[in-house]
Amino acid sequence: MKAVSIRGVVNEANGKPVPDALISLQPSGLVTRTDAHGSFALVNVRPGKYSLHAEKADEHASREVSTDDQVAQITLVLAPNAARTESMEFADKPDFTVAGITDWTAVGGHGSDASLRTSETLARETATLRPAEAVPAPTGDRETELRTTAAASPRSFAANRELGKFCLQNRDYREAVLPLETAFRIDPADKSNEYDLAFAYKEAGDLKRSQEHIRHLLAEENTAELHRLAGDVDEAMGDALSAEREYETAVHLDPSELNQFTWGAELLLHRAIWPAAEVFRKGIAAYPKSPRMLSALGVARFASAQYEEAAQHLCEAAELNPQDPAPYTFLGEIEIASPAPLGCAEQKLARFTQTQPDNARAKYYYAMAILKRQGVPANTADIEYARSLLLKATELDPKLGEAYLQMGILSMDRKEYRQSIDLFTKAVEANPQLGDAHYRRGVSYQRLGLAVQAKEEFEQHDAIERAQAQAVEQKRTRVKQFMVVLQGQSADAK
Repeated sequence: MKAVSIRGVVNEANGKPVPDALISLQPSGLVTRTDAHGSFALVNVRPGKYSLHAEKADEHASREVSTDDQVAQITLVLAPNAARTESMEFADKPDFTVAGITDWTAVGGHGSDASLRTSETLARETATLRPAEAVPAPTGDRETELRTTAAASPRSFAANRELGKFCLQNRDYREAVLPLETAFRIDPADKSNEYDLAFAYKEAGDLKRSQEHIRHLLAEENTAELHRLAGDVDEAMGDALSAEREYETAVHLDPSELNQFTWGAELLLHRAIWPAAEVFRKGIAAYPKSPRMLSALGVARFASAQYEEAAQHLCEAAELNPQDPAPYTFLGEIEIASPAPLGCAEQKLARFTQTQPDNARAKYYYAMAILKRQGVPANTADIEYARSLLLKATELDPKLGEAYLQMGILSMDRKEYRQSIDLFTKAVEANPQLGDAHYRRGVSYQRLGLAVQAKEEFEQHDAIERAQAQAVEQKRTRVKQFMVVLQGQSADAK
């Protein structure tokens, strides 16, 4: 079917147009912003029924639209939305439902492909902010003692249980399976041991056995911990829809910080961006001192092209725990990908270099923030300081190809083409997949009149770009997108 466009205008209650309002079309994932006259256009929309949203500050408007309506122009009128600013009562039904899975859609409208790739990468990394289930085990001769005891008493539940728990705490999941299995055979009624066995199976990659034990436990007790583990197994098995259901159930049973974060991270991973932001936002209301909840909301805002809001949340997360590198790393990535410098980013990234002086990426991100704000003409002193930061980054981590790449770009700007070629060569040696280093090395060869070498570099650049684009599409195929239905919207809207 032929794609269509949806056009409209956003006004205040008095009829005044609203510039820079965020427009989102769900469940397509398309986002854009209004222009100076309050107008917007969403192009290449697939035929179907959608929910159209506009928001700015604490005001919001929405309406259902269909590509069959032939509406010349849609008018949305913003109004205060107090319900959206209250903290989430997770015992109540949320105002959205994940109705199914859909293939990857045209998620454009939120910036360049580079920004989209950054958004996808950060969504995956957000999920890793979840803490490990186990804690470090004691050291010394404890393992030898436990193994000796289990060998001497192979039919002892306690001996096998303790050895299995020790292996779990040390993240030796495959080693944990056998003693936990033995303990389960001895006493299948012990629920704690069966839970640990299910967890060990999951971490060891035996997902079906893990699932069998989880279902057995759920038949006897309905706990948030079990539903969260069930969600982890479902996601690992590629059943994202079931995983989302389990995570949501876990939140309703126990709205802990971990459960709320896990649910939001699952929504974000599968491109249900607005619902994920709602879960994180309401989670922050309940847990305002959670750096990872703030970081995750920052990633969700970035995915919605709300760049300043994204940076602000990440800066707040960094302020809560200055020693945690995750908020700074996310902030550095969105600063690079955003179309303009972000308000609080440079200051916080400067502190990153101070709190972690041996972190190469801290130096790299701070340098990129300095370079991002340079105008024409640039501040020579700042440029040289950024160059020194990049050089220090490569000394700390010789495999940080991006830093060599940026130093090469600075040399190109000064028309020092031979030096830039050397730096781009180091970038490629550090990271052969840096296509931009090949391209810019080709340009430098071209400026020196070396056409054959330039042609080879451009061909390598094109080959890398094609391979990376294919890899991205494969990832998008594997990570299915959630189809979200909002309250009042028909479940068959597509």
